[in-house]
Amino acid sequence: MCLNHLLLNFSYEKTFTLLLDVRVIGRLVPVVVVLHVSANTVDQTRHEKEKHFLTADGKEESFPSLMDPPSLELSVVVPSYNEELRLPVMMDEAMEYLEKRQKENPSFTYEVIVVDDGSKDKTTEVAMKYTKKYGAQKVRVLTLVKNRGKGGAVRMGTLSCRGRLILMADADGATKFADIEKVEEGLESIDEKPDNMAISCGSRAHLEKESVAQRSLFRTFLMYGFHFLVWFFCVRGIKDTQCGFKLFTREAALKTFSSLHVERWAFDVELLFIAQCFEIPVVEVAVNWTEIEGSKLVPFWSWLQMGRDLVLIRLRYLTGAWRLESERKTQ
Repeated sequence: MCLNHLLLNFSYEKTFTLLLDVRVIGRLVPVVVVLHVSANTVDQTRHEKEKHFLTADGKEESFPSLMDPPSLELSVVVPSYNEELRLPVMMDEAMEYLEKRQKENPSFTYEVIVVDDGSKDKTTEVAMKYTKKYGAQKVRVLTLVKNRGKGGAVRMGTLSCRGRLILMADADGATKFADIEKVEEGLESIDEKPDNMAISCGSRAHLEKESVAQRSLFRTFLMYGFHFLVWFFCVRGIKDTQCGFKLFTREAALKTFSSLHVERWAFDVELLFIAQCFEIPVVEVAVNWTEIEGSKLVPFWSWLQMGRDLVLIRLRYLTGAWRLESERKTQ
């Protein structure tokens, strides 16, 4: 009797579990389908106008590809959207530093690529003044036909680089440009670089206590909420994923940007998520940072969008809607 009773209970429990599994799977299938259908493939093809840059005398020349061997020491990518007012301050500081460094060390070669992300103001005209002043070998302007978002602008600029090292730097100049030496030291501190891949991230985490004291309770709640979502869904071990001052080896840039899907504010998180998936070493370095007026980030709605993107990043990779890519054609 006891044995029959146990077998009967086992049968009931097994049947219930199977029914429960079927019910759960039935609910998950539509979710997976929606994730796959809504996971648009990023268009890395260029409009004909985006394949060229203008020299100082107005002639068109073709951009190179990130898949080409490097021909310079450093490339600086500056994503810019309606930045005609803030860009000159950043560019003056950057060019002064880069020119001084080159005079002290003639073997140091560089380029700055200003990416006009479909601006409605005179960002391209302002950037072209630096091409005319320093020459197209040092300053190039990539004008996108339509607005892609900061992530899309950084990706398009990075895919056009010639540098052995590639620095992403915001157009607002919030980070002191000379702090590039700090992120370079961070990169050099990484002993093991698989296939010469490594990333050094500027960080504002050391300023968090001060920033919390100056923020409203609501904005502080949003900030900590975003940090939790980043940690829970995507990236662990990096305190500040959003600082716009990151240095990549060329190999790491090619590996990560080849798989990038997010083109808006949360693209930094996906980049670092991809890096951790590929076991690319990432180091975080404290940098100087000052809040500059004119930010394009709208506190509530931008954070809401970023939170949504974080959840989608994790779910889409988890369900196979997005896949990690090998290096692919970028032109």
